[in-house]
Parts: sequence; structure tokens; C-alpha cells
Amino acid sequence: MHNLLKIMIGNILITIAYAILVVPNEIINGGVTSLALIVNALTGGGIAMLANIVTLLLLVLCLIFLGKEYFLNSIFSSLFYIVFFNFFYSFHMTIDLNIIASIILASILIAIGYYLCISSHSTTVGVDVIALILHHRNNKINIAIAIRCINFIVLSFGFSFFGWTSIMKGVVFTFVYSFVLKKLLARNQATVKGTIKKLV
Repeated sequence: MHNLLKIMIGNILITIAYAILVVPNEIINGGVTSLALIVNALTGGGIAMLANIVTLLLLVLCLIFLGKEYFLNSIFSSLFYIVFFNFFYSFHMTIDLNIIASIILASILIAIGYYLCISSHSTTVGVDVIALILHHRNNKINIAIAIRCINFIVLSFGFSFFGWTSIMKGVVFTFVYSFVLKKLLARNQATVKGTIKKLV
């Protein structure tokens, strides 16, 4: 129950950031939606359908490589995301900030949201699934750095479709939120290790 509450709060923070900061400011983040936009430009398959296909594929990978707990929690996470994003986006709210402040605020909110989900053995059913699989295969791979690299790869493919301005906003956004996420995960790991030492 505690983990579900953390997953819910995490998705509230993520969806607020996307609904009132990321989408209105056209910040391309290199995630599933950005990937769907790129594939749609190449194939014309439809953004919504492609995003759904990628999401289902990520859920299958989550079940195979991360296990039942991650899979079930990720389903809850994706449902929370859909509900909360549609709720917040329906108000068409925006915050009157310059683009740099918007990117920084969105990055912090999303990093905290990602952290709450990941620390609850869940994913946001995005590129974090791939990062977590890589980390589980080799724990020397840093989750936040892996997310950053995957996002940068998607952004590099999207250059010809999104243009310099959108790509640069996406690069700054990805760097900041992965930096904050890395710090949060490192702090959590240190706390867990400290608790284990006390118990021993």
C-alpha cells in the first residue's frame, strides 16, 4: 500500500510537469511520445497507436526481465499516468515562466516522480524500463545515466523532425532531470546501506 501511494504521488508530479510545463513549452524529452513522433514521421502509423504499441512492448519487457512485482506496479503506474495527465491537461493550465525556469522546474518535478516510482519497484513504462533492465543485468550501470543516454539517442534521431530549438530544449531538460534523479537514487542507496549496517 505504501509503494502504491508513492507511485501515485510520483505520477501526479510527473503529469503536472508534463501537462502545464512540458507540453505547453514544446519540450521534446526523448521518451516514448518523442519516439512515437519520429516513427510516425517515417511510417505514418499514427502517434497514439505507435505510443500504445511501444508502451505494450515495454510492459512485456518489464514482465520478462524485471519480474511480476515491477510488472504489476508498472501497470498501476501507467493507469495513474493516464488518469492524472488527462485530468491536469483538461484544465489547459500554464505557468508564466521563461523557458529556462520552465525546463528546470519540469525537470525537478519529473526527477522526483521517477524517483518515487523506481524506489517503489515500479517503472513509468517509459525508457526507464530499458534503463532498469540494463541495471539489473549489470548493477554497475547507473539508472539515471542510462535514461539520459537513451533519451539523447532518441533526440538525435529526432533532429530532422523537431529542429534545433526543440532538440536543445530536450537536451537541457534530459540532462537536468537525469542529474537530479541520479542524486536522489544515490542518496536512497546510501540510506539503504546505512540501515542494513545498523541492523547487522
